Amino acid sequence: MRPYLLLTPGPLTTSETVKEAMMSDWCTWDEDYNVGIVEVIRKELVELASSRPEEYTAVLMQGSGSFCVEATLGSVIRPEDHLLVAANGAYGKRMGVIADYYHLNYHLMKFDETQQVDPAQVDAYLNEHPEVTHVSVVHCETTTGVLNPLEAIAEVVKRHDKVLIVDAMSSFGGVPIDMAQLGIDFMISSANKCIQGVPGFGFILARRSLLEQCKGVARSLSLDLYDQWETMEKGHGKWRFTSPTHVVRAFMQALNELKAEGGITARHARYSENHRTLVEGMRSLGFRTLLPDEAQSPVITSFYYPSADFNFKDFYQKLKAKGFVIYPGKISQADTFRIGNIGDVFPSDFTRLVEAIKEIR
Repeated sequence: MRPYLLLTPGPLTTSETVKEAMMSDWCTWDEDYNVGIVEVIRKELVELASSRPEEYTAVLMQGSGSFCVEATLGSVIRPEDHLLVAANGAYGKRMGVIADYYHLNYHLMKFDETQQVDPAQVDAYLNEHPEVTHVSVVHCETTTGVLNPLEAIAEVVKRHDKVLIVDAMSSFGGVPIDMAQLGIDFMISSANKCIQGVPGFGFILARRSLLEQCKGVARSLSLDLYDQWETMEKGHGKWRFTSPTHVVRAFMQALNELKAEGGITARHARYSENHRTLVEGMRSLGFRTLLPDEAQSPVITSFYYPSADFNFKDFYQKLKAKGFVIYPGKISQADTFRIGNIGDVFPSDFTRLVEAIKEIR
């Protein structure tokens, strides 16, 4: 049953079959679960992420995507290492907060929230600071919907021979990424984003040779990425602590549905068409997008308030009554709201949304 469509960047609208997959119970010690579900998921994630899957491995981690970002930074970066965080939104800045908590040596390179991360500035910083060992960046900043130029950033980072950590939370599964081709060493995402599962766990896709060097680095028991990986490797899918079984089974169903749709390329095309339908419709009603088209992702779209007296809460409630839930804005420099284009939603849904907005304005 869908009381409304979640037009948000995750949690998002899921298919009925994904929800139905959660209606059975699973034993966390049983091979039917560990080998038949968890190990299949790990293998398929690596195959989705890299043209050279033999070089990579997947670690599943309980909790939200931020748990996985923290697990990665806290388990990969040693006390003697130096991290450069390139940030143009709340989630890039959150990496800086994590680095503070873990007392890492780091520098937060800040960009405007409506500006893409500039590879040239990253290049200049790395030229001036050879002590940097790791660089982290968010691929799609859902603060605004900006899509950072990952290919160009990766080229710079690898030319300087640094370890590249990518938060692909809201892009992996919906935007094509080849870790091997780009030289990405660690990539992080979550079950409830473009793969269209439900919240409860995230995952880290890691270059195997680098992850093998991370034993004993973690400052946290629960967020020890190496120990979680080693346990899954030796136990053939066994988690260290209680696995979110229902969520994991739903994710396997979501992976099957991704394959049935035609894979990441097909899903990216649908999300892009969702975005195009939304933007054309909203512009026809006089709304303006926050970002220029060349910086915009197909994941989530930010719009300026149409007038000084615009009441977002009233707008939100009226849209919800018509079956659509959207997001408030998340930047301080402008009054905006956001509409997600991902999930089990289609261009026809955005045509209906635009009609609903036309009626309530």
